[in-house]
Amino acid sequence: MTEALVGAFEEQRDRLVAVAHRMLGSRADAEDAVQEAWLRLARQDADSIDNVSGWLTTVVGRVCIDVLRSRKARPEDSFEEDPPELLVIEDSPEEDALLAESVGLALLVVLDTLGPAERLAFVLHDLFAVPFAEVGEILGKSADATKMLASRARRKVQGRRPADEPQQRAVVDAFLAAAREGDFDGLLRVLDPDVTWRSETAHGVVVRLGAAEVATRVQRGARAVATVRPALVNGKLGIATWNKHGKLAGVMACTIADGRIVAIDSVSDPRRLAAMGVTSPEAPSSK
Repeated sequence: MTEALVGAFEEQRDRLVAVAHRMLGSRADAEDAVQEAWLRLARQDADSIDNVSGWLTTVVGRVCIDVLRSRKARPEDSFEEDPPELLVIEDSPEEDALLAESVGLALLVVLDTLGPAERLAFVLHDLFAVPFAEVGEILGKSADATKMLASRARRKVQGRRPADEPQQRAVVDAFLAAAREGDFDGLLRVLDPDVTWRSETAHGVVVRLGAAEVATRVQRGARAVATVRPALVNGKLGIATWNKHGKLAGVMACTIADGRIVAIDSVSDPRRLAAMGVTSPEAPSSK
């Protein structure tokens, strides 16, 4: 391989990893896809490549398509060793623009609803400005057909936020306020009587059932938390918490129906929390 090709690959590496990460939802899988592109480039005749950037994008795109199709063919094998990554951002008006443009969030939220071809068309065109004609070459489809795929994917992504989000946000805010105050009755008012709380801890998954049990555990846990902030966890309204040392202690996503929280999914496993890359608030406030 010529030095020119090596240099061109290194210039494109970060962009390629970004494309693959948004396609696959996993940093490790993205690195593997880019490594495969590197191996194929090493076997390629340099004189046969007119556009290294386009060639690498095509290879990474096709590798990602193969991975996604393999996952759909064997869904039981997807994330067999590790659960999918979570994307957590602070939920505030200032973050609305970031949320709207958050590719990773959009893809994680609709991971099960976007087909591999739709996802590739959406990511490459809408987020990385790759022309439909070039995306179509990767998919083996015409530019018009690829445009239709991207349009369909875009509608699914744009529809991921519920129409009653302000009301749902109010429910989460009420839950957060009651948790901060240790208000047991207040917690019961926003929890569905049959609420389910699935918590992923360092020791495994713990499931709690019923409003009373969930409220009791929230009351107890609130005493160990220094800072609590509204957050978006894979697109769901939720909460992020930090301990008194400014270290992320947990994230929680809430499913809301008829004005009450019917399900909670949370993570307190330090290994997974560290992988999220969520920074500490600039000025943690004590309870």
